[in-house]
Amino acid sequence: MNAAALIDKFLQHNEDRELEQAQAMMAPGCRIEFPGKKNYSSLAEMVANAKGRYNWVRKHRDRYFVGEVGDETIVTSIGTLYGENLSGVAFEGVRYVDVFVIKNGLIVEQMVWNDFGETGVLN
Repeated sequence: MNAAALIDKFLQHNEDRELEQAQAMMAPGCRIEFPGKKNYSSLAEMVANAKGRYNWVRKHRDRYFVGEVGDETIVTSIGTLYGENLSGVAFEGVRYVDVFVIKNGLIVEQMVWNDFGETGVLN
C-alpha cells in the first residue's frame, strides 16, 4: 500500500471510530500533536479529549503530498472538516492540515493543524 493510501485508510478508521484498527497502524510511542500543544500518546486519549469539543467530526480529504526524508516518509493531508458542535449545530468548511511521519510502514508521528479556533464553530 502506498503512503497516501495508508494515511487515507488510517483517517477513515479514525472517523469510523475503528480505533483498534487505526492504532495498529501506529508505532509504539507514536506522538500525536493537536493545536494548542495538546499531545496524546494514544487514539483513545485523543478521542476522550474530543468529547468536550464537538459531537462528531469528519474530513473531506482533498489532497495528499508525499515526500521522503532519509528513512522516513512524510505524508501531508489537506482538506476541510465538517460535523456537529456540542450545541447540535452543523458546521463545514473548516480547513485542516495533517502531517504524518511514517517509518517502517507505521505512523510514528501525527501533527494536526486546523481553523477551529478561528472559525468559532465550536462555540
